[in-house]
Amino acid sequence: MSSESGSRESGRVVVIDDEPVIQDVLGEVLRGAGYEVEVASDAAQATAAIETDADRDVVLLDVMLPDADGMDLLRWLRGVIPEVSVVLVTAFGTVENAVSAMKLGAFHYLRKPFKNDEVRLITAQAVAATRLRRENRSLRRLLEDRHRFERIIGKSRPMQDVFRFIEQVAPSRSTVLIQGESGTGKELVAQAIHRRSQRTRHPFVVVNSNSIPTDLLEDNLFGHARGAFTGATHAKPGLLETAAGGTILFDEISTVSPEVQAKLLRVIQEKQFLPLGALESRTVDVRILAATNENLRALVAEGRFREDLFYRLNVISVTLPPLRERMEDIPILLEHFLARCNEENGKSVAGVAPEVLERFLGYNWPGNVRELENVVERGVVLARSDLITEDLLPAEMRELPRIPGAPALPAGLSLHEAVLRYERQLIEAALRRSGGVQKTAAEALGLKPTTLHEKIKRLHIEV
Repeated sequence: MSSESGSRESGRVVVIDDEPVIQDVLGEVLRGAGYEVEVASDAAQATAAIETDADRDVVLLDVMLPDADGMDLLRWLRGVIPEVSVVLVTAFGTVENAVSAMKLGAFHYLRKPFKNDEVRLITAQAVAATRLRRENRSLRRLLEDRHRFERIIGKSRPMQDVFRFIEQVAPSRSTVLIQGESGTGKELVAQAIHRRSQRTRHPFVVVNSNSIPTDLLEDNLFGHARGAFTGATHAKPGLLETAAGGTILFDEISTVSPEVQAKLLRVIQEKQFLPLGALESRTVDVRILAATNENLRALVAEGRFREDLFYRLNVISVTLPPLRERMEDIPILLEHFLARCNEENGKSVAGVAPEVLERFLGYNWPGNVRELENVVERGVVLARSDLITEDLLPAEMRELPRIPGAPALPAGLSLHEAVLRYERQLIEAALRRSGGVQKTAAEALGLKPTTLHEKIKRLHIEV
């Protein structure tokens, strides 16, 4: 790839075209406008140079290259340098292809023969678009850093309380019970506790008891001695020994069988366990965390969970808030998932259409943050423009009723402003329907009465 320097402040442009005349014309026009211009005659030359140094502002890409399809190179560019603006250079007969390529993320196209003023105008717009995307990415990262704790994101008061809880309990040796609905991030909290503890250099092991039969769970957890059963030709350590010195998380602890519950109680009380078929107990130093989406206290009352184990697990506990109780976190979560899904899929989806944001804010999110992440990923993959539109939402999400009384979303607001305005209107509507009875309004909104009371105070709503 050949290169001549102009003003770096004006922008760095790559011309990928196999016609020397086009190379010369575009190079002369753009260098005259103050751009630093590089030229490549084919895809191989261009990709080799960009892999070495991906710092570019604009790529002028010929649709027809001698060694590659321009569309394939466009997809590659979107994956390697997603912020860069790609302008397609096309002959008259392939304009339709160029328009199709814009749906794949191309910024614009130049039709041969082009005018010099048109080249300068489109290139200037492309450079501005690239720099705006980079600024937005930097701002998103800054915002995420400010409201990120380990891999958990949230600026709402309930999530800030969770962050403080993690900071407080992580250095201790105590057992922690993490409660919350599916998809609220219980494993992420457990990982954060481990990473902030003195055990961070030792293993973090997850036992997903819900998906393992009792016999297999015992073997996986405690291991077995040689000859413990047919086929046990050698001793095998279990997950408890694997996690020695570190942390072990029992995910969905409510599904553990009574037999395993009894053995787990001994591990917590005495730090000892007996491998299957072994004659002597073994001692293990491991911190135990447990997670559940069930009400363990209710299960104890029903005789479905050991009371003594419950109190051993419930030394310190935290309940993670469902997404519907921290709707103000949706904008930052949405930005985070958009950025990650764009990067993973080589796309440049900028956001969601207004009607999609309305759906997001008026939806109960039974699957919580995990469901939001899946919906955003689906939208980014299927998007045919720079916005996720309502037709790309899962059918079950479009068909399920919204929260009662969901108002229309005001236009022209930022994501954060829209959420606050929307949440205020939603609560006011629920309070009107309930005659000001907060408990009734909370039930209609799918919130705890205490959560609704906090939101009323935070949003300065008169009751």
